[in-house]
Amino acid sequence: MGDRRTVRRLRCRRHQRSSRLLAGEEAAGAKRPRCSQALEGTEGRKELGDSASIQRLPPELLDHIVSFLPVRDAVALGQTCRYLRQVCDSEGVWRRVCRRLCPRLRQDGTTGARPWKRAAILNYTKGLYFQTFGGRRRYLSKSVAPLLSHGYRKFLPTKEHVFILDHGGTLFSLRNALVSSAPGHIQWKRACRYVVLCRGAKDFTTDPRSDTAYRKYVYVLASREVAAGGGRACDCVEVYLQASGQRVFKMTFHASMKFRQLALTGQETERSLLLLTDKGAVYFEVHAPGVYRDLFGTLHAFDPLDLQMPLALALPAKVLSCALGYNHVGLVDEFGRLFMQGSNRYGQLGTGDKIDRGEPTQVQGLKCPLDIWCGLNHSLALLRSGEPGQAVLGCGCGAGGRLPGWPKGSATFVKLQIKVPLCVSSLCSTRECLYLLSSHDIEGGLVYRELPPSRAPPSPESPGAQACEQYLSQLQGCPTLAGRLAKVKEAVGALPLPACQKDFLWEALELIRRSAQPRSPPACS
Repeated sequence: MGDRRTVRRLRCRRHQRSSRLLAGEEAAGAKRPRCSQALEGTEGRKELGDSASIQRLPPELLDHIVSFLPVRDAVALGQTCRYLRQVCDSEGVWRRVCRRLCPRLRQDGTTGARPWKRAAILNYTKGLYFQTFGGRRRYLSKSVAPLLSHGYRKFLPTKEHVFILDHGGTLFSLRNALVSSAPGHIQWKRACRYVVLCRGAKDFTTDPRSDTAYRKYVYVLASREVAAGGGRACDCVEVYLQASGQRVFKMTFHASMKFRQLALTGQETERSLLLLTDKGAVYFEVHAPGVYRDLFGTLHAFDPLDLQMPLALALPAKVLSCALGYNHVGLVDEFGRLFMQGSNRYGQLGTGDKIDRGEPTQVQGLKCPLDIWCGLNHSLALLRSGEPGQAVLGCGCGAGGRLPGWPKGSATFVKLQIKVPLCVSSLCSTRECLYLLSSHDIEGGLVYRELPPSRAPPSPESPGAQACEQYLSQLQGCPTLAGRLAKVKEAVGALPLPACQKDFLWEALELIRRSAQPRSPPACS
């Protein structure tokens, strides 16, 4: 009896459930909206979606959300519309981003119109890369650097140390950061310790030797306040020991002398010093007659009794950056033009020949470099390429893999087979490796001017350039020297010159013709 009652109860429950479902479906069918009612409901949902847009959030909440985005995503979000650009450019957002990236960053290192955004991007893009020359494997590897640095501005390696100058003017010394694992292979490791060598530095250089194993001192160009000068800031050169970081020498300049860059090269007895002022003037100090001859092509102005007298290098425009090699120098002026001077035995000047230059000579086809480097007998230049990123060009001697892809070298600047990372700003080279420094400064970098029309070279389509090409082709078409001299004489006659000057030029041409005539051998008696 109990089983029958249980079965009846289950049947009743199933019947009640089915009746309830049928009643619900009939009610839903009776309340089904028409087509117009469905469209009105869709529009209502659209309005509800617009009201929930990210742009309708409160500014404080939106700033807080954007501050958790990566730097790349925050910059991309700011490029979508004007409102989000204002949000992503606010200093409050970038202050929180910078604190998240570098919790222990010094606040006095943040300068500029947008200090926190500049600091965040500098520390996000900073990196040190190297590519070995020797061996079969050539790879690009990123290194480890101090967390307290405010971006990277300059980098120089030695045998046991690595020196890094950040954009805040702090010079770091990393000990045992490079390890030689095999011949021709160098590996990075986390430095066992790093110390702050000095603050307020403008530029620095290591001991002027081509071999990193014998570099002992560090020369720092800094700005210091002098108490005797009424608290004015004066530039000075401080010398530190690499091993201990102790300052052993200091030389202070006059307050009116402001410098931007310092370069040293050569051995102690054949030292060369280069100083670049804030006004764009370049001064040389050469201690050896051989190096002076290589740089200037003559010993006319060399005084062995006064070796410490700096010599000014004449250039028609302001110099923004320079690089000094053992026997040649590279200069970049305010218009982005590259000038080279010195020995050209291996084609390290990039002029297309191997003729020495005693004066600054412009390198054609290379403009607006990001950085230049002059080595022992080769030169490197960092340029912006058409593709995203940069490219490294080189010229000179290619022995030892110094010019990857060009083992025999080149007398002109050619593109090297180097994978250049994004945001690379400077480079340097040693016998073993090529080092690339990455750090993007939104408010710094070299800013070049447009070349005035008076200084610009004539375009190939101008009438003057076409007349010169036609005249040169006529001279090359003359098979004899007498025919060429006759053409030159006709051109001189057409010039608007006084008669006395024309007569002088004609006499000079006649002397050239007579000296070029072959002389008959004397008759035998």
